[in-house]
Formats: sequence, C-alpha cells, structure tokens
Amino acid sequence: MTILSVIKDVCTTVGVQQPQSVFSNIAGNRTMQEMVSLATEMAQRIAYDSRDWTKLKAVATFTGDGLATSFNLPANYKRMLLTSNVWRSTSTQTPMRFVPDTEEWLRRRASNATSNANGEWMLMGGKIHISPALAIGQTAYFAYLDKNCVALNSGGFGDEFLNDLDSFALDERVLKLGMVWQWKAQKGSAYAEDMGTYGDALTYAMGHDSPSPIIIGRKTIYGATDPWPVPT
Repeated sequence: MTILSVIKDVCTTVGVQQPQSVFSNIAGNRTMQEMVSLATEMAQRIAYDSRDWTKLKAVATFTGDGLATSFNLPANYKRMLLTSNVWRSTSTQTPMRFVPDTEEWLRRRASNATSNANGEWMLMGGKIHISPALAIGQTAYFAYLDKNCVALNSGGFGDEFLNDLDSFALDERVLKLGMVWQWKAQKGSAYAEDMGTYGDALTYAMGHDSPSPIIIGRKTIYGATDPWPVPT
C-alpha cells in the first residue's frame, strides 16, 4: 500500500477531502503538509519506539587494520538493539565489554586498562570505539536497528515519505490507525477509541513479528537429541 493510499484512507476516516495526489502542489496545501508530516512521524514512532522489528534489524561489520580504534557507524544506523553485544571474530563465546560512561572510558584508555580479554567498546561522536585495536583481518560485528523505514519509489529506502508511491516498510494498517488517532487528537476531536484500536493493532503486529520456534537452543523442547548435525 502506497502512502497515497494510506493518506486517502485516513482522510476518509477523519472527514478530510481525499487528495488525488499528496505531493503535487503540496507547497500550497496545508492539509497535505500536515498529513505527510504526521505520516513520517508515526512511521518513525512505530519503527523506532515500539520494538526491535525483525525487518529492520541489520548487522554492522568492521575489519581491523591493526591500528584503527574507532569506526563510523553505518549511514542507516538508528540505535543498537535492546540486546546487542559487540563480538570479535576471534571470540565467539564472550562479547566485548560495554563501557557506558565517557569518563570511565577515557580513564581506562589513559591507564591502558582492559579488564575483558576480548576488548571493550563504547559509542561516541557517531563512531564505535574499540579497545584494543582490531588486528589485521580481525572483525567486530553487532546488530542494530535500521532507521530507513520507508521504501522509496525512486529506489532504496529512506526515513521519510517523499513521493506518492513511497510505502511504509512495516504494517501499513498500523500506520493508518496511528495517523487517525493522532490526527483527531491534534484537532481536538475525541480519539480515545481510535487510540485503543491502534494500540491493539500495534500489539498484535508486535506479537507476530517474532517466530515461535519449537527448537530452543540446540535441542527440542522435549530435550531430545539434535534433529540435525550441529556445524563444527
């Protein structure tokens, strides 16, 4: 469903005249300006604030040269996943230690301290900092949330709607319901029931975003032996 289709449905629900196009002559159409702004805000709110959507999960990998201790975060980086760790390719059992405090990080670098044999990391200045430096050919990798929640008609993905034929990367119905209640709230109309409907739809989408496998770890839920060989 394109953003044009979503906004048409929203307009019908909230009592606004449906547009033939959202973006043509948008500079002279205050209502469509508000609709596009609301669509982008609601899309980002759903994508960034509700959960770590499987469709938006991505993996960053950095390769060491023996000297570099900081690397630029990916251009589409929004945030770390709620359970993200940073791993070295030479240590697959224990992740690197996260140092959240900047002063502690600086103190530890000044004293050349590394309590974790696998290294330490922190985020600062749009970069990930790693100590000690990755050896030549050694990699570090972590999972993060992709900020680009809009499929662009022009190709690729972005974080805002720019064209009638752009589409939301996640559930368009949730986007539509979110826009309906927020529009009504902004215009001073009763919106409690619409917000509840949106909340139910969002919860349902979130609940079905993760699979429910019958395999836990490397064994079945019944504790049987591995149903297939585990790679070594």
